[in-house]
Amino acid sequence: MKQLLDIDIDVLKQKKAFWTAKEIAQQPKIWRETAALIKSKKEQLASFLEPILALENLRIILTGAGTSAYVGDALAPYLAKATRRTYTAISTTDIVGNPYDYLLNDYPTLIISYARSGNSPESLAAVDLANQVISNCYHLVITCNAKGKLALGTQESKNAFSLIMPEGTLDESFAMTSSFTSMIVATLSIFSPDENQLEIAAQRTENLFDNDINAIKKQANNGCKRIVFLGAGSLLAIAREAALKCLELTAGEVLSYFESPLGFRHGPKSLINSETVIIILSSNDAYTKQYDNDLYQELKKDNQAQAVHLLDMSVVGQSLSLDDIWASLPYIVYCQILSFFKSLELQLSPDNPCPSGEVNRVVQGVTIYPIISK
Repeated sequence: MKQLLDIDIDVLKQKKAFWTAKEIAQQPKIWRETAALIKSKKEQLASFLEPILALENLRIILTGAGTSAYVGDALAPYLAKATRRTYTAISTTDIVGNPYDYLLNDYPTLIISYARSGNSPESLAAVDLANQVISNCYHLVITCNAKGKLALGTQESKNAFSLIMPEGTLDESFAMTSSFTSMIVATLSIFSPDENQLEIAAQRTENLFDNDINAIKKQANNGCKRIVFLGAGSLLAIAREAALKCLELTAGEVLSYFESPLGFRHGPKSLINSETVIIILSSNDAYTKQYDNDLYQELKKDNQAQAVHLLDMSVVGQSLSLDDIWASLPYIVYCQILSFFKSLELQLSPDNPCPSGEVNRVVQGVTIYPIISK
């Protein structure tokens, strides 16, 4: 019988965990499909982007809500270094709540919007507000849903380009998994492509599925009540997304937290107790890694946490270094698998861990107000 994450498919369906398992497991395949999609649209993308990127004082904003916002958070520091441009990650929830604080009419602006469904109220409102506030504004929409309002609303706009992710990225499960990583891959493939690093990341993730599922499952079945994810630079956003996945898939029964390794000492370290597990997403940058290792040794010496794990490329079976943004792909899959098994340990349904509806797959209950001119 076919399995996903070493669990029979019939069992996954019975536990209402099939879609989450499928969408976690499909990611290396989806990443390769995403890179191929970008290559096939190279001329169209260049025709739209090149005149915009040539504008003087161009401002580039990466935006989305929730997990989609963390796409931009992860990419901004890497893309700034790789392309010598300034990228600013601002969530749609911040833009909608405080548009004049974040949208500046003095600068031509390219807004890159990330969305799984493209139906979140803030995603739609952020585009509308930007068009009202910024006189010279352009939109690159990266979404997994061709039928979503965001894609449909921008397809015919002269100042917008809608890029639809490959089929399968529109996650059926509650939590975003393959949609998150595919949008990272899509953006890298547009602005800083690296086929070699992508393939290494995909192979290392496949290695996780082939060799490490039981070890991650054992790590999840430890009865802990708190999990802390730590990372620096681009990996800070990956730690944030890992913490959200844990919180979502355990319906808040396991409290999760994120910080940078250096920032963790400045107060947050006080949350450690005997029911706390700490996972450090270790940088592949030789300088940054020193701080990761220092904190790891300190936490082990303190002996206050239930367990402290240093997640680096050797853990996922790769001795060769990747840039942190590419290493983030197997790292976040590792954390997704951990949260998936944590959900099952708590006898929850990963595909819909909050069936009572307080939290929804597409956010509800948001009122969008007309902007007040200033």
